[in-house]
Amino acid sequence: MSAAAVERPFGARPLTVLADEIMERRPGYRVEIIGGQILVTPSPDAPHARALDRLRDPFAEAGLAGSETEVLQNISIWLPDGPEDYATPDLSVVDADIDGYYVENNAYDPVAFRLVLEVTSSNWKIDLQTKVTAYANAKVPVYVIVDRKHQRLHVLTDPAEDEYANHRVHAPGEIVTLPESIGAKVTLDVEKILKAGQRTADS
Repeated sequence: MSAAAVERPFGARPLTVLADEIMERRPGYRVEIIGGQILVTPSPDAPHARALDRLRDPFAEAGLAGSETEVLQNISIWLPDGPEDYATPDLSVVDADIDGYYVENNAYDPVAFRLVLEVTSSNWKIDLQTKVTAYANAKVPVYVIVDRKHQRLHVLTDPAEDEYANHRVHAPGEIVTLPESIGAKVTLDVEKILKAGQRTADS
């Protein structure tokens, strides 16, 4: 994809300043600004990291970490809902020329994102509700949620204003093929991913 990077209006950034202060005081915490509100997520647990690790393989095997796309963790996407809004997905498939889409505050223009993926944590409602609206408004083509709370995998496609026109929910035992619009054919084993994300006490 090729498009000029978005320029954001300059001015006071009170929420950004506060978000930076929180990150300095709480290393490892994820701080995002969505809908004009600061959202703070505690450091991920080991199963969260393990699920992400398992997810990288299918994307790499499909060749997405190549010349046209990259598969990156924890890079921020600028959100069009407010002058300071941004989110930091757990994993993203982006255009290889992502550096050219830098906006500010370590956030990049959503036009460079082909897919965003979240693995739910203790504040799972943010991934299942708040971020659905945010990513749809940003017109991210594919949003995948590894829902550890309800043991499901969600695939959302076709963003339309503040929602996705298609929202499919997959259970353990299913093999899911993601839209090839992300750059390659990627299949995900729902049971394998969800099992990797389970805490010992959950099994």
